[in-house]
Amino acid sequence: QVQLVESGGGLVQAGGSLRLSCAASERTFSVYHMGWFRQAPGKEREFVAAISRSAVNINYADSVKGRFTISRDSANTVYLQMNSLKPEDTAVYYCASGFIYSSSSRSYAYWGQGTQDTVSS
Repeated sequence: QVQLVESGGGLVQAGGSLRLSCAASERTFSVYHMGWFRQAPGKEREFVAAISRSAVNINYADSVKGRFTISRDSANTVYLQMNSLKPEDTAVYYCASGFIYSSSSRSYAYWGQGTQDTVSS
């Protein structure tokens, strides 16, 4: 079973940047597609970005396109670089892994515990 651990969250002012990391315990990390999702208070979990196992395919939610960048290294970590942050980006951010490249949370089998990101105005 894959264990995912997020880090890099915190408090930042609007317009600032944060970089999230998600480290996987599985040595076969490269076989998994990876995604980032977020959940704001009182709202449903929503898709943020996804990257295929080969990193050839990348997809973003319209709300973050042009501001966020998802990437992965050859070891076991996926990243989410978040620039030009807005107060509406405030949420708990989760990384997820699975065998289907998708923007649907139902396609991902393994989830991290989440990291809180707060953007102040």
